[in-house]
Amino acid sequence: MVIGVLIGEFVSGVQDAFDTATFNGVSAPIAIGLIIMMWPILTKVQYEALPTVFSSSRIWIQIAMSFVLNWIIGPLVMLGVAWATLPDLPTYRAGVIMVGLARCIAMVMIWNQLARGDADYCAILVIINSVLQIILYSPYAVLFINILGGQSQAGTIHVAYGDVAISVLIYLGIPLVAGVVTRYTVIYLVDRKFFNDRFLPAFSPLALLGLLYTIIVMFAYQGHHIVHNLGPVFRVFVPMILYFVIMWSSAFALVYYLTKHEKREERLWGYEMAVVQSFTAGSNNFELAIAVAIAVYGVGSDQALAATIGPLVEVPVLLALTWLALLLGRWLNWDSADKEAELESQKN
Repeated sequence: MVIGVLIGEFVSGVQDAFDTATFNGVSAPIAIGLIIMMWPILTKVQYEALPTVFSSSRIWIQIAMSFVLNWIIGPLVMLGVAWATLPDLPTYRAGVIMVGLARCIAMVMIWNQLARGDADYCAILVIINSVLQIILYSPYAVLFINILGGQSQAGTIHVAYGDVAISVLIYLGIPLVAGVVTRYTVIYLVDRKFFNDRFLPAFSPLALLGLLYTIIVMFAYQGHHIVHNLGPVFRVFVPMILYFVIMWSSAFALVYYLTKHEKREERLWGYEMAVVQSFTAGSNNFELAIAVAIAVYGVGSDQALAATIGPLVEVPVLLALTWLALLLGRWLNWDSADKEAELESQKN
């Protein structure tokens, strides 16, 4: 991010060079980076295991909770903190709201792995959110930006359903299809052992390289704008931090409460599911938000700048929350009340 800002501020003609080739109105270097960084993550998902997992009632309970947290509570929380902290900056507020509408489908898998959550359930929620974003992001953008966000007034830019839908299909649909095709092509041509032991370890770093490349390019694109708008930039930090902390801590506390009070013989909740639900609810697909903001408002807009600030805030905050999750996993008692009573009776 620092390198990108320095390039954008001190290297002349950077934005014009990036604009030489465009893809759906977005600079080709940025578009390529956004797609590449999600490709390896979606290649790892075990799509073939979905029928077995979906046959259990447990997964449907987890999906229902994730849907409520991600598609009802999350956007409303971001809308609330955006209005509370940026009432006089409507363009930056719109960019913040767009980040809140983009539910995380890529980085959450990294946070989940670091915090030792359930990998299978995390992958399933990633797939569900991928499909739901293609369906819901466009109407949500119209609702939360134009109507609730106050951007439908005369003289403001209208978020058209078609523009958002095309951006979602490009920056979410393409890497999803690429991930499925890559996974099954390699398995079919060689075998699953080669795919897991040789291909994935070599292919997975492409996501990190894509992320670093995208961040450098994005901040180079916005470097001059960031340096000369430090006041609004630092103000955008506030709703972002509030959102991540509120969503993560609420989801984590809710699952812990349910863990202590569950009455089922089959374990439904627990620490691993607290990690999955909290990081899924508390992180966002900033790649998609950036892509849509650029496509709809333009790369030099305040909305795109606000969306670009997303990873600047999300990465350090969620790394801190990962550390906190590991601590709470050790400090808190994750046995249910029934199990505690059973263990106590056995001791007696």
